[in-house]
Amino acid sequence: MTLETTMTDPIDLLRKIDVRASREALQALLKHAGRSRLSHAQFIEELVALEIRERDARNLERRTRAATLGKFKPLDEFDWNHPRKIDRHQYEHLLTLGLLHQGDNVLFRGPAGVGKTVLAKNLGLRALQQGHVVRFSTLAGALADLMRQESLPALERRLKRYTQPGLLILDELGYVSCDSRAADIFFNIVTQRHEQRSLVITTNLAFKQWNTVFQDASCLGALIDRFAEHCHVIDIDAESWRDAHSLRRTRGTPGGSKTPKKKH
Repeated sequence: MTLETTMTDPIDLLRKIDVRASREALQALLKHAGRSRLSHAQFIEELVALEIRERDARNLERRTRAATLGKFKPLDEFDWNHPRKIDRHQYEHLLTLGLLHQGDNVLFRGPAGVGKTVLAKNLGLRALQQGHVVRFSTLAGALADLMRQESLPALERRLKRYTQPGLLILDELGYVSCDSRAADIFFNIVTQRHEQRSLVITTNLAFKQWNTVFQDASCLGALIDRFAEHCHVIDIDAESWRDAHSLRRTRGTPGGSKTPKKKH
């Protein structure tokens, strides 16, 4: 390979050292360097900054897919005035993500349709944006996934999906009952994450009612004790937001629309 051949396509050279920025971004940087007469050191500094941004973006995209958060309402659309009771200050403190460094847990508790899942997912999104690994699942979905494993080694491997992320969000505890084996698996998740990695649970039940979900589970007391030991509880007292929104639409009040009936 001659020097002349090498210099004709600098982007190909950068690919050989695993530079991942797009061809368009690299071409723009080369034009900028020529127009601005950047020194070698300045060019390298801007190239490194471009590459870091590209790798961070790809890393966030990969972790976002793995988190399986799905679609949800952004936090700036959450109606803080709707609940009769909610500690907004406490939630905003959780968004600083200090809990992840301490391995603290979070419990969002309230009736259906009041925003528990939205708040939990937005907390997960903030963690993703700050570089953490996140996984979201309904509790029933996670336990069904684990109980499908046909051998103990397969179960142990699958458990890592729920024990290793820095933030695990398990949604909807209280809507599907679990047998003793499922309770034991859930206890295993809580135990392995205890004081090491944060767990977020959404539920419509007080702790004393969890026995209606995990009936006859001998591990339930220990499970609750470990989860609750370092736990931030956000209680939401409100009517269902979905029901209220539907009612506004039906009545044609502000915030909704009413379709006029056609005259015949």
